[in-house]
Amino acid sequence: MFQKSMRRAGPGITLAAVAVVQFMVSLDLSVVNVGLPSIAAGLGFSGVGLTWVIHAYALTFGGLLLLGGKAADRYGRKRVLLSGLVLFGLASLLGGLAQAPGHLVAARAAQGVGAAALAPAALALLTAAFPAGRARVRAFGVWSATNAAGGALGVLIGGLLTEYAGWRWVMFVNVPMAAVALALAWRVAAGPAPVRGGRPDVLGAVLVTAGMTLLVFGVVRTGEHGWASPVTVVTLAVAVALLAAFAHVERTTAREPLIRLGLFANRSVAAANAYNLLLGAAMAAAFYFVSLYLQRVLGTGPALTGLQFLPFALAVAAGAALGVRLGYRLAPRALMVFGGLLTAAGFAWFGLISPDGAFLTDVLGPSVVAGAGFGLCLGPVVSTATAGVAAHESGTASGLLNSSRQLGAALGLAGLGTVAYGRAGGAAGPAALAEGYAIGLTLAAGLLLAAVLIAGAVLPRTAPAAAEPSPS
Repeated sequence: MFQKSMRRAGPGITLAAVAVVQFMVSLDLSVVNVGLPSIAAGLGFSGVGLTWVIHAYALTFGGLLLLGGKAADRYGRKRVLLSGLVLFGLASLLGGLAQAPGHLVAARAAQGVGAAALAPAALALLTAAFPAGRARVRAFGVWSATNAAGGALGVLIGGLLTEYAGWRWVMFVNVPMAAVALALAWRVAAGPAPVRGGRPDVLGAVLVTAGMTLLVFGVVRTGEHGWASPVTVVTLAVAVALLAAFAHVERTTAREPLIRLGLFANRSVAAANAYNLLLGAAMAAAFYFVSLYLQRVLGTGPALTGLQFLPFALAVAAGAALGVRLGYRLAPRALMVFGGLLTAAGFAWFGLISPDGAFLTDVLGPSVVAGAGFGLCLGPVVSTATAGVAAHESGTASGLLNSSRQLGAALGLAGLGTVAYGRAGGAAGPAALAEGYAIGLTLAAGLLLAAVLIAGAVLPRTAPAAAEPSPS
């Protein structure tokens, strides 16, 4: 019955809805970056408070993704997707109308809650609509392209909107996209019947969200207090204790755990999520450093800064398209290794930036190399992390994958940002800033090399999609 309903809805409708959803969710991770100076001036943010415009979204998104995936499995993917879209659209509208710093941070946190509901539900619907074969490779190629394009074009769109329409439009822009996604999602088949059980694991959700928030907060504050200070040590110790308590609850006491820890016994799930965490950490930090390098070191305006990210976005799309073609001949493991190496090479090239550099000599080349590698490996990561997972856990697996990406992004931005600014020694001059950003980008390349080692050593050897039987 489920397969018949999917045929009636049409996998193409599902793919279109998921593509719009993923573009919107990824867009919001980067669309505010270029507009931060204008947001600070408009609402009176402090320097430290301004970072929470980014962290409020990333932390609620990443912290609640596991609960969102579980809710999708338990209450129905389509229902959770529609609810998340409504919340996301309303939060975006209220954020654009914000009159004080607290209003905007609260709206960004609410956006994260909505995104945590809709992202795993959308990916679970896509996984069910394209279970195997060449169609699955194409579908996840489209997903990876829209995912990466949302993050890359977010910088361009944010720059143009900030300079020509005002910073509030970096929030308002989500409202029409949420409406389009809602109209498409309404036509999507509901998917397999929800899995009914006990009460949702609210305690687990609270523990993992609080633990992740304190972990990132502690790393962010090391720039002010230092790694060995009592404030940092206590904060990180409490974060670790909360995450350990989460693992204990999931293993022993939760009637319906937020995530079944046995899922990590699947080598593909474990390795793909570790790879995804490192990939998210490197990409988030790189976006941040390159954006600030263009503006604070090279003196580029917001709109032109966004425009100069366009080659990266085009390279991502090209890499994703190439990944689809190669996916018919090569196993996902090989594409993840090659794509990771290419991305690492681009970041290492970025690490050569200088205070007297220029876009053509210091940014364009590494943008194309890193973008192509990023696009090449995204689809295989998603396909690997959800392959072989039972249908009733596909929402949980999707939430886990999105969660590892967001946790990586938050920790990467916090950790590498602290190292970069520590290297600059608190100086605000172009030379010191360029040196700090270069160190951060070089470390991002190192994270990608670690991801490649995980993919090569842990992932099982699998056949390419062309060798798999297509679903009947």
